[in-house]
Amino acid sequence: MSVETFGIEKKFLQELLRQVRDGRVQLPEFQRGWVWPERNITALLSSISLGYPVGTLMMLRTGGTARFKQRAVEGVELSPAVTADRLLLDGQQRLTSLFQALMLGEAVSTPDGDSGGWFYVDIRMALDETVDREEAFRFVPADRVVRSGFGKQIELDLSSPAKEYEAGLFPLKKVFDPDEWAEGFEEHHDYDKDVRKLWNTFNRTFIKRFEQYLMPVIELAASTPREAVCQVFEKVNTGGVTLTVFELLTATYAADEFDLRQDWRERRSAWDDPALQVLSTVSETDFLQAVTLLATYERKLNHAGADSDRASRVGCRRTEMLRLPLQDYVRFAPEAVTGLLEAARFLHRQYIFDVKYLPYGTQLIPLAAILAALGQEAEPYEAQRKIARWFWCGVFGELYSGTTETRFARDLPEVVDWVRGTGEEPRTVIEAQFAPSRLRTLRTRNSAAYKGLQALLMADGAKDWLTGNMINAAVYFDDNIDLHHIFPRAWCVRTGLPRGDYESIVNKTPLAARTNRVLGGAAPSQYLNRLVRETKISRGSLMSLIETHFVNAGTLTLDDFKRFYAYREAALLSRISDAIGKPIRTE
Repeated sequence: MSVETFGIEKKFLQELLRQVRDGRVQLPEFQRGWVWPERNITALLSSISLGYPVGTLMMLRTGGTARFKQRAVEGVELSPAVTADRLLLDGQQRLTSLFQALMLGEAVSTPDGDSGGWFYVDIRMALDETVDREEAFRFVPADRVVRSGFGKQIELDLSSPAKEYEAGLFPLKKVFDPDEWAEGFEEHHDYDKDVRKLWNTFNRTFIKRFEQYLMPVIELAASTPREAVCQVFEKVNTGGVTLTVFELLTATYAADEFDLRQDWRERRSAWDDPALQVLSTVSETDFLQAVTLLATYERKLNHAGADSDRASRVGCRRTEMLRLPLQDYVRFAPEAVTGLLEAARFLHRQYIFDVKYLPYGTQLIPLAAILAALGQEAEPYEAQRKIARWFWCGVFGELYSGTTETRFARDLPEVVDWVRGTGEEPRTVIEAQFAPSRLRTLRTRNSAAYKGLQALLMADGAKDWLTGNMINAAVYFDDNIDLHHIFPRAWCVRTGLPRGDYESIVNKTPLAARTNRVLGGAAPSQYLNRLVRETKISRGSLMSLIETHFVNAGTLTLDDFKRFYAYREAALLSRISDAIGKPIRTE
């Protein structure tokens, strides 16, 4: 954004508030509500009454390509036909507070109050230089009566102009039109010479400050692009909560009478099914990223060989999502839904049924985009094999932690071309490496590789040691499958084994909750006997069940943790190597 796209001017406060009242100045829909409490408003009024600066306002001239749905400032009633000349980007809390206190003409319902109230200033205190100016302001209830003693005793009654005159408290709602009140004030005091002098001094040193107060206004030109408007808004609103892309696009699309929030709710219902629990954490922003990936990928295909970098770039970064035209959203949102549903089916085939054991929620975004772009081309065996290899390289290479938008943008075209046979191996496949020592450090579900190993074990036919059932989606949820210790923790502690070894995933495997209770804290040689009694099968059959988990059953019979660990570690590394399609380098 160049210096030509904005200008700086000073506007009289009264004129700005008039523009707010008649709708020439409004808010973009993405602005959050007015939140300033009474004490903040009092401090602002005090600063203006002393002629102190209260900061700069920032506005956007309307009529450009960055269109946002508009809404009136809090307290302003406008016809739907009224459109703004400028949108307030920075200064909402200040300008709303000043409008409410000085021009609304009704009791101010502050966000921290109950029934609202009115702002007054004590004339004599305001002129006393020994008094802190803020102490001169009073905020009285909506009925203008201050009570104490649980409402039984009246401390201050300002319910009529005569009572205001008597108390010497000036209503701030009259600050831009004080003459009638001033006449009443002087008349009430029989035009006393000292009272008239008091008023003239107050008028000159207090009232005139509001009438003559100038506020700096930075105005962004109508030609300012949408992403620049949003970036500027967030830079100047550092004290607030960062707005999401979804909130900003909701306001943008609303200008074309499109309700993005309602549309998202309807699309989100496509996976409101317990069988699709693996998609339960997909957020609005995740969905927009998938849509943007598909839209920019289509644009790249349509502009092959074009010189424009923007036209040929696939991406889903914040700026690219903010540029997403409504027509592109409408076109590609259904494809993104289809892609997500296909992603859930793909994950089920990888034996990932539960979001708790989804290695990377972020990897869902490019996976959905890839499956949507490929359509039926993703169904053949070789296509499934390649997509699975890419997926497991991302998991065991641990390539989807941190900032991932660049990888998303690379994966979509590279994986699609690879599956179609028109491209080389994707960089995610090439870059993936798994160090053997990493296996020993996988101890909790915080790691994508930890979750991935559970899925691989189940996919390879791991059977529950008590029921003998292979673990599918139904068994997974019905039997409460989770990773449990093979050599029980209690036994390992009693034996004095290193915690890092027995808490490693090498010593864990997917089992039903009831099976784990049968194992208890006993030595493996002891719980094997319990399992034989419970299952009523031969010991040899039980050993076969155990070996479906890449476990040398003989080491359990002998309670030989060292041999068990070495055998299973090698077996798991071999299985990871198969999944990523490359040898694991020895250290």
